[in-house]
Amino acid sequence: MSAGLLNISEIFHSIQGESSFAGWPCAFIRLAGCGHGCIGCDTAYAESGTMLLDTDVIIQQALSFQAPLIEVTGGEPLLQSGVYSLMEQLADLGHNVLLETGGFLSIEKVDHRVHKIIDIKAPSSGVCDQNDPENIRLALEAAPAYRQKFEFKMVLGSRSDYEWAKSLLLEHRLTNSFTIMMGVMFGKLEPKELAGWILSDQLKVRMQLQLHKYIWPPEMRGV
Repeated sequence: MSAGLLNISEIFHSIQGESSFAGWPCAFIRLAGCGHGCIGCDTAYAESGTMLLDTDVIIQQALSFQAPLIEVTGGEPLLQSGVYSLMEQLADLGHNVLLETGGFLSIEKVDHRVHKIIDIKAPSSGVCDQNDPENIRLALEAAPAYRQKFEFKMVLGSRSDYEWAKSLLLEHRLTNSFTIMMGVMFGKLEPKELAGWILSDQLKVRMQLQLHKYIWPPEMRGV
């Protein structure tokens, strides 16, 4: 594949449904491919039905929405080496660029101007052992001025997931320095249960729901 080409699943305009930016209009660039097989994955379609697009074309399409945010997501966007140049070019143009990554690959080469939303997979995902611990280290070692460009997302499906997540957060003291977004696996764990646990433990995290799944049908693409 040419360095200027990326395998794209879809480019679309929607409401940012997760992360600390939830609720904002956003242009999404969804890259194709992942292969990690998370249980409960809601973007498995990104593995196929793809198109090769030049970086300039991708940028042109994303900018046409005139959205205040541009998110690069997947699949797993960091699988394609050309993604780093794409994010850098978007940042050079002065745009507020978000990266949502599954947390399997190191974010070391990501431009420091990009806001990094890093998943930490819980045990019920079936791929907890594939979390890259280097991402936590890189966040903790980042200069104070750049720490605000990191946040961690945890999607939970059970009480045992919650206890695992709480233990990890406290072990690394992540709640002291970073925004931690904690949400439920849609249809598997009731939001009120997670809310109750967070309140009972006085855990310093920000609860989230997948906003787009409450606005549109949960299985709908391009939202």
